[in-house]
Amino acid sequence: MRLRRFWRSHPRVSIAIVGAVFLAIVGAVVGYEVLKRPADVRNETAIRQFEPEPPKEPPKPVHGKPRTVNWPMFGLNPARTRYLPARGIKPPFKLIWNYVERPLLEFPPIYAHGSLYAVNNDGNAFALDAETGKVLWERRVGHLNASSPAYSKGRLYIVNLVPGHIIKLDAKTGRVLWKHSLPNRAESSPLVIGSSVYFGCENGYLYSLSTVNGNIRWKTRLGGPVKAAPAYRDGVLYVGDYGGDMNAVRAIDGKLIWQTGSLGTGYSGGEFYSTPAVAFGRVYAGNNDDRVYSFLQSDGELAWTHSTGGYVYSGPTVASTKNTPPTVYIGSFDGNVYALNAKNGETRWSRSAGGQVVGSLSAIGNIVYVAEFTHGSTIGYDMRTGKPVFHYKTGTYTPVISDGRRIYLVGYSSINALEPVRPGPRATHRRAPRSAGGAAAPARGGRHGTGRG
Repeated sequence: MRLRRFWRSHPRVSIAIVGAVFLAIVGAVVGYEVLKRPADVRNETAIRQFEPEPPKEPPKPVHGKPRTVNWPMFGLNPARTRYLPARGIKPPFKLIWNYVERPLLEFPPIYAHGSLYAVNNDGNAFALDAETGKVLWERRVGHLNASSPAYSKGRLYIVNLVPGHIIKLDAKTGRVLWKHSLPNRAESSPLVIGSSVYFGCENGYLYSLSTVNGNIRWKTRLGGPVKAAPAYRDGVLYVGDYGGDMNAVRAIDGKLIWQTGSLGTGYSGGEFYSTPAVAFGRVYAGNNDDRVYSFLQSDGELAWTHSTGGYVYSGPTVASTKNTPPTVYIGSFDGNVYALNAKNGETRWSRSAGGQVVGSLSAIGNIVYVAEFTHGSTIGYDMRTGKPVFHYKTGTYTPVISDGRRIYLVGYSSINALEPVRPGPRATHRRAPRSAGGAAAPARGGRHGTGRG
């Protein structure tokens, strides 16, 4: 009754109120449609543009023993595929040595010609003898670091967050050869092709510097701060940025070839922290909008996206083997590891890692490895079935690298050299003892031979 009286006494006001309510409802509907999370993309035309690659063969043994190979940069190779074909590198493992650092080792070491090289979070660079774990040299190169060095022709290239600079060292001695200051922080693991070193910076530029003297050859403005490391293939650099774009930049002169935006969450744009991998005519990367992306390498057209339940900081491992089709292996903050069909993004298998996956995965032989952040362990999964075949109580951000004979497993502040247990003639039919970590009893020795950790 009161509403009727009000309507009759104040018709104009009543009409205005009804109109306002109607507009609010329409605005809410429109706003939801605009801001809601976009659906995943499945672009059939782009999906058909796929370039299968034959499985890579592992290096042939030398005198019956596995051949040592280099892992000279973050992601193993310029395309950052993080997959090393290898024979016989599988559990059970025995611990050969361990090296313990007090500061955090957020990014993995690299391996070249018998030595491991790494930089801890406090900006200390160091070299280890890969055979014994003995420290060869240590040098303070900054105050804050979150990247891996790159090795080329006896030299190391390292970028730092604080102070923002790139530095070149003699790999044998750690001696500084040149240093180039940057206008902002950098955590983009560098890449060396020929006489150029490439990396991104938080000022939003992708850089090319001369490896000879550190002079800038070119710098290209992208869509936002660059935290990921660039990948390289066929004369082109590929890298995502925090503006939500995936970019293709010509390596010789820095020309931007294409730039494709991410879908975002609806409320905000997507950010690429994940370092991309390039294979099968595609560029693959995770995004902070909880998705995995697949772009055409040629023109940046989006072929497919795959949603997970959390941020995808992790960089993908991409591989095709004799026993597995072309697959993208990647982790998510949702605590799962995903094996996705590289052509169309469909799930081959997914498994719980038992905790958040922050760092990139890596694959050695037939096993893909992941480090989970929540409980601090490393897990290995059979690449074909997703069955867990390895578990080690140490691990946080990134899992393992390999030299073709061993794996070097990275903990929160440690590097552990693990070697496959190879049965001798008399032990052919005996089962090797295994610990909870898939390794035999630890060997003696550690950092500086102390056996700590």
